Amino acid sequence: MLNPLAVVGVDIGTSSSKGVLVTLDGTTLATAVREHDVARPAPGHVEMDASGWWDEAVSLIREVTAAAARPFEVAAVGVSGMGPCVLVANEAGKPLRPAMLYGIDTRAGEQIARLTQELGGADAIRQRCGCALSTQAAGPKLAWLGDHEPHVLDQARLFFQPASWLGWKLTGAYYLDHHSASQCTPMYDPAALDWHRPWARKIAPDLSLPPLRWPGDVVGTVTAQAAAETGLPSGIPVVAGTIDAWSEAISVGAHRVGDLMLMYGTTMFLVNTVAGALTAPTLWGTVGALPGTHSLAGGMATSGAVTRWLADLFGTRDYRRLLDLADAAGPGANGLLMLPYFAGERTPVADPDARGVIAGLTVSHTRGDLYRAALEATAFGVRHNVAALVAAGGRVDRVVAVGGGAQGRLWTQIVSDVTGLVQLIPAQTVGASLGAAYFAAAAVAPVDIDEWNPIVETVSPRPGLRATYDELYELYLDLYPATAPVAHRLAAHQHRSFA
Repeated sequence: MLNPLAVVGVDIGTSSSKGVLVTLDGTTLATAVREHDVARPAPGHVEMDASGWWDEAVSLIREVTAAAARPFEVAAVGVSGMGPCVLVANEAGKPLRPAMLYGIDTRAGEQIARLTQELGGADAIRQRCGCALSTQAAGPKLAWLGDHEPHVLDQARLFFQPASWLGWKLTGAYYLDHHSASQCTPMYDPAALDWHRPWARKIAPDLSLPPLRWPGDVVGTVTAQAAAETGLPSGIPVVAGTIDAWSEAISVGAHRVGDLMLMYGTTMFLVNTVAGALTAPTLWGTVGALPGTHSLAGGMATSGAVTRWLADLFGTRDYRRLLDLADAAGPGANGLLMLPYFAGERTPVADPDARGVIAGLTVSHTRGDLYRAALEATAFGVRHNVAALVAAGGRVDRVVAVGGGAQGRLWTQIVSDVTGLVQLIPAQTVGASLGAAYFAAAAVAPVDIDEWNPIVETVSPRPGLRATYDELYELYLDLYPATAPVAHRLAAHQHRSFA
């Protein structure tokens, strides 16, 4: 009897990398996780060494393929990762410096301002590219290299993101998927589905722009060298994935018009699938993960990053205990209100120099109150982003929650209470690695994500809390403009301290 076919999915995330081994009928045979930290060499600088991505991918692949309790045959590999990131390499593919991460790396403010002026203004860029320049965009980070590390940019010939880096290491193929490219503003034209070479050449004239593929396309096969390192069979197909949030949306079937995916992770990410190309001043209009689809997206700079920071301050990673304390604190966290802008904020505030605020503190407040305030702050940020999505023309018919935070029911419950949205919880919240595995499976056989990962739970707003949270949400909206001038002066002091 032939062994069943299985696929491997690997995802490189902000705080961890994950691997999964799944049969073609959607049965998960094994999962594995590798936690890691980002480097923060200066305020606003958030980096990671790409060699660690490959080392973790090798380790994850070997673990999941060794851990399965029944025989199988690996048929394909899928990859995904955080983004948009900027990893530059020489012509041989050797990284020239650590990768600059996505919107949590806020170093390129001057380059954003300069490029916006040189390219005709924010409206012109948004009309061409789907979104204005922001800390999320890859283009200004490349421009930062030209200004601050010109010796690096002069040597750079290849440009990767985590998913395409894994694809390169597995196959030797140089490529980037269309969705990831659409977040390389201002270098990609979503209407033409191609690089906008005049603007790309202005930023990095010597960079070889990668050929574009769609998530789900076979980009190559596992080389003999990669097979020796990973234990995978040589010659099996490697399938392009995409940026983790969009891979997560695929993993839970949230890719139809009106679907909103909420990703509970180190950051909170929202992907709304829309009927056609939409733009908004502080949101990201992109092509979708699938050909012919469009997305309007938003992302907070922190969410799980804040709860992890608090856990470290408290001296415990017992998240179950911290959630119990937060639950006992009750709605409103006994009069605490937090702005979760501990790494600046992406959407809809679009302020890299925003800073975290905890308002209302007294000597009577407890760890549970602080942890509850952090969870509620994330929920207020989600509500703020959803309002911006709807105002920009998005439509929210169905909300699906995914990511590690979706496994702790208190967090999802608070988000539903604050936003008034019903959230659907799928059977598996493995996340982007499952989406990568699904892309790999779809490349070798007919598969259905709704059968792979059905909805098993619904989280509905609890009655009687709306008035409380409406009042707190208005205070949340007031708190940012009231504190922003002080936060900006403190941010300037922080920048000077590390200059």
